Amino acid sequence: MNNSNNQIFTCTGINNAISILESKKYSIENINILENSKAEKDKKLNFILRSHVVNKINKETYKKKFASKKTQGISITFSGELVYDEIPDYSDKNNICLLVLDQVEDPQNFGQIIRTVECAGIDGIIFSKHYSAPLTDTVLEVSQGAFVNMNFYEVTNIRNELKTLKNNNFWTIGLENSIDAKPWYSIEYSGKTVIVVGSEGKGIRKKVLETCDFIATIPMQGMTNSLNVGAATAAIVFERLRQKLEKK
Repeated sequence: MNNSNNQIFTCTGINNAISILESKKYSIENINILENSKAEKDKKLNFILRSHVVNKINKETYKKKFASKKTQGISITFSGELVYDEIPDYSDKNNICLLVLDQVEDPQNFGQIIRTVECAGIDGIIFSKHYSAPLTDTVLEVSQGAFVNMNFYEVTNIRNELKTLKNNNFWTIGLENSIDAKPWYSIEYSGKTVIVVGSEGKGIRKKVLETCDFIATIPMQGMTNSLNVGAATAAIVFERLRQKLEKK
């Protein structure tokens, strides 16, 4: 499995910093803390930081550096393996679920989805080099540290990857409003499963949708005709979790 994006990232916020430092997955390049800030007073963070070199910065200097961000008084720059360009075949796994993002271009949505699906026990996120937001500092920050426990796969052709996964005994389910779609709760999500979601405006591309074994839909009762992609993703991944827990 090859790493396709071994670059340096900078994240702010106490939750992100704690997750990054506790994971011990990454090389820590730099840690900046604002004097007398919430971060400097956080007991858990300070305990973890005892074994790291920390730059204490005064308010004036810190504001110049992070004027447009709510940082809680800490920024951490790190490097390591976050994104891979090859999806494992998971041949040794019996119950696994992957999420595919097709045309999800908003970094805020991407970050929120990471946080949601990590909580729901999803094993990895697949996204396109050309039709989805890349993994950026903003995406990682919005995830509130959840990215640390997630596998990311950036691929050239989602349709081809879905075909390969299907050949490896995965069922593929696209979430889309359609006459032929089944209610999201009526589909079985056990075993090897891939869930595909698209953006609110563009949805899933036609050729990608045609590759799916099932189409799921979440019927709307109100005046709004579609959910935010993060909310729609939450509904389907937690239905999958409900089914999984019910069988235990």
